[in-house]
Amino acid sequence: MNLPVAPPAFDATEGPRQRERADTGADIAAGCGLVFLELVALVAVFGRWLLSGFTLDTAKTVHADSLWGYLTAAGAVGAVALLAALVAARARAMVTVVGQTVMALLVTVIVFTGALAQAHDDASVRGREQTCRSAPSAPGCPR
Repeated sequence: MNLPVAPPAFDATEGPRQRERADTGADIAAGCGLVFLELVALVAVFGRWLLSGFTLDTAKTVHADSLWGYLTAAGAVGAVALLAALVAARARAMVTVVGQTVMALLVTVIVFTGALAQAHDDASVRGREQTCRSAPSAPGCPR
């Protein structure tokens, strides 16, 4: 029995509007893999910063390192995410584009928030040092 077959309503594989998109499975795998690697890098960077202010010696007072260097490393991770999003957009891998754009925005928020916190901390330290120079008996000044 021969049944009539309707022609396809739209075929994006041929003609002037031919689309060359990345394979969806490879796109999802690449996007998830990149996000995972970037999160590992961010955890390593900020974990190292947290450990810089940690000691087991109770007689020793340790202050955490300045955030500026660590924020630079996080900014590099954000730049890599942005570059990966641009490369994925050229390959038309939309899942990777969205994932990398979200990662770049997340890193941007982290870097700007960290920069504001470190600038505030630097200003308070400078203010305290200036106060201790002018009035050594002020609260919080070493004696």
